[in-house]
Amino acid sequence: MPTSELIPLHDLRSCCAPLTRAPISIENAESLASSLKALADPARLRLLSMISAHADGEACVCDLTEPLGLSQPTVSHHLRVLVSAGFLEREKRGTWAYFRIADGAIAAISELLGR
Repeated sequence: MPTSELIPLHDLRSCCAPLTRAPISIENAESLASSLKALADPARLRLLSMISAHADGEACVCDLTEPLGLSQPTVSHHLRVLVSAGFLEREKRGTWAYFRIADGAIAAISELLGR
């Protein structure tokens, strides 16, 4: 499913009840599965964790390549996937891009999966 068809994570609360309370529609299930696939990669989970734990909750790509042990193009690819899925926000500053966790992204997934 192209990322343009994904339900933005900040819209999950308005479209979908927690999975434990009501059945999810086919369309919403497909969209949610595509978003969750973005998280289903060890490097991407580590990137989210590293960015979240970084000073001021944001990190430059230059800060992530060495600790992750991957090349800059590979890290950039993973970051692009996370931005497209709505988990990260990107801000260009000069020649570098800085990333931070998108407001409410993790909470939206947690709430949707239910308690």
